[in-house]
Amino acid sequence: MTDTSAPTVALVHGAFADSSGWNDVVRQLRAAGVKVQAVSNPLRGIAIDTAYVTSALRQIPGPVLAVGHSYGGAVITNAAAQVDNVVGLVYVAAFAPDEGEVLQDIEGDSRDSVLMTALVQLQYPTGQGSQTAVEFEIDPAKFHDAFAADVPEEEAAVMAATQRPVSAFGFTEPNGTPAWKRLPSWAVVATGDKAAGSDVVRRMAERAGATITEVDASHVVMISQPQAVTGVIRQALDSVT
Repeated sequence: MTDTSAPTVALVHGAFADSSGWNDVVRQLRAAGVKVQAVSNPLRGIAIDTAYVTSALRQIPGPVLAVGHSYGGAVITNAAAQVDNVVGLVYVAAFAPDEGEVLQDIEGDSRDSVLMTALVQLQYPTGQGSQTAVEFEIDPAKFHDAFAADVPEEEAAVMAATQRPVSAFGFTEPNGTPAWKRLPSWAVVATGDKAAGSDVVRRMAERAGATITEVDASHVVMISQPQAVTGVIRQALDSVT
């Protein structure tokens, strides 16, 4: 029988990525005997992604520690507010928006982020006849510098080639009631983050009252320094159990 008394760590990836970015964190958590599950993020917009992740969190037996990277932080902020089994939040170089905020405005206030100048606009079918909508990917030539500056260039090139585009609705749809207003939170601030932007990530974490750990890393700190991220997750687990 599965033990449902200890929290399961639910890892939610962000834009331009998939769950494989958590692989080293998953290995380290499993080695420590921690239950962990990576949750896919559709990357189709705040409303759709929140609904999907909310459903996934609700179906995990027992308590859950929700962990979000980058845009995944916005998704867990919304989703965890709609379920009663999430006991804490961990933001990894992640957005922690307040109600009514949109991510493009948050990014617009960052002096550290270069993301908006690195994006390429694409189109995707909405499933309604010939209608299309806008999505973005990162220009592969700018991916290493903007997203993953502290991983080897060849690894960054592979990440760029396998990136998943994100719908523009992820940046333009307003966020709902934030779960950080009622749940304890922790935050990893990557001081070299030029994607989300170290400055806005830090401000959001402070506003949420998160316990902040700064790491000298790029936006993909969970890949370049998985031990640091795992350490913060375990710190959060110790606090909620």
